[in-house]
Amino acid sequence: MTPDAEVRIGLVGCGRLAEFGYVPALRAARGVRLVAVAEPDPARRRHVAELAGGVPAFPDAAALLGGPEVDGLVLATPAPAHLPDARTAAAADIAVLVEKPPAVDGGAAAELAAQTPAPWIGFNRRFSEGIAALREATPARAEVDVLLEFGYRRSGWGAHAVTDDALLDLGPHLIDLARWITRGEVTEVQRASVTPQRAEFDLVLGPARVRIRCATNRPHHERLTVAHRRGGVIGQRHEGGLVAAVRGRLAPRPGPHPLVASLTAQVESFAHALRGAPAPTLGRAEDGVAVMRTIDAVRSCAAPDRRPVAR
Repeated sequence: MTPDAEVRIGLVGCGRLAEFGYVPALRAARGVRLVAVAEPDPARRRHVAELAGGVPAFPDAAALLGGPEVDGLVLATPAPAHLPDARTAAAADIAVLVEKPPAVDGGAAAELAAQTPAPWIGFNRRFSEGIAALREATPARAEVDVLLEFGYRRSGWGAHAVTDDALLDLGPHLIDLARWITRGEVTEVQRASVTPQRAEFDLVLGPARVRIRCATNRPHHERLTVAHRRGGVIGQRHEGGLVAAVRGRLAPRPGPHPLVASLTAQVESFAHALRGAPAPTLGRAEDGVAVMRTIDAVRSCAAPDRRPVAR
């Protein structure tokens, strides 16, 4: 593929993320064209295909790959479907961008990473406004304390098929951001508490310490703070909260969903990778394995004895 070639993308999965995120992102992305969608639910399949301008629609990834030519697939399906669909794409020598969570656990993530071509992972929060500057300002492998909080009300989002608990739903993004910002690897999980709607835990990444909190039963809020352990805030980012939620109900924000900007940048990065160009911000298969093995460690640490778990 030439450096300026248009990249043809097939979208597998026609849930809420496809409808409000990937379809407008693929429309906005430069040098990218959505050529087909796939979804087992006929009503969702027709709806998203119409939103995408009437592109061909298929019941599954295998059928899509037998249709129009594609250069890559975006897998925006529930986690249990990722590995089977990635295997189908690999058999056709087609690269995939896999939405988070990349798999249901670390073992399945390792199987996913073993596919050829190696998949890319949709950690789109890396592309969020201000994250690049915060990472640049954070010294690598430094003694820093990081707070990562992310919450939303799943009933308000109206997920089509996903029923993941809070840890599997939101934990992968936050664990990835912890690794991405500190440039460290998780060596230990401490003080973990996991319920279906909430998860809290501490991560040790060399000299860095990270506290993560996530919830699927609260108004939307995102908080990220990085500070030197001896004092002094390096950077922080805060969105949402109860007041913002009330304002949003009274006066809904016009324009695309806030997810679209980061997904657009991620899709463009995926297109660069498909053309053979560097895509340093795009999540790699090995990132997905590291994140999902940490998720497994959090579950072990949250067991009744609540002992720290080394990674």
